Amino acid sequence: MGVTFLVGVISDTHGLLRPEAIAALRGVKHILHAGDVGAPEVLDGLRALAPVTAVRGNNDRDAWAAALPETALVELGGARILVIHDVRELRDARGAAVVVAGHSHVPRNEARGGVLWFNPGSAGPRRFKLPIAVGLLTVTDGGVTGAIRLLSVAASAAPRSGPPRRAARGAAGGTRPAGSRRGRP
Repeated sequence: MGVTFLVGVISDTHGLLRPEAIAALRGVKHILHAGDVGAPEVLDGLRALAPVTAVRGNNDRDAWAAALPETALVELGGARILVIHDVRELRDARGAAVVVAGHSHVPRNEARGGVLWFNPGSAGPRRFKLPIAVGLLTVTDGGVTGAIRLLSVAASAAPRSGPPRRAARGAAGGTRPAGSRRGRP
């Protein structure tokens, strides 16, 4: 049996690098980020763990993200791995043992047509009821297996992104400033 090469996979961080993700990726030899990084500090934090290959996601629009490619083809541990944010934009996977994608926030680890189709899910702010996760690829003698690692994060500990929430709406149809009257001048 040959040497094992462990690759960490993360996506859709949207500017949030969770301590649970850092812990799950500790010890890997390389990290792939499948886009929607959200902030250059996320990549800096990942680079503290291992070398990083990252691609640009549809939400990576600021100037710092212009340096990120839309796709990347890397050879790690003898396996060719194609990284893209949105798998629907993939034109050709020939020659790749693995296609790593993000975008959907839905974890996927499926071998089809001689290719491993892998999406680690989202490690960033929770969307809907989807899990918070990262992935691991184990490369041995050019063969690759994938694993999704669900991260245990407390709902209250997960920072929100986006604008502040408005006050909850009451039975009267919403909140109003004190002293205002609906439908009256």
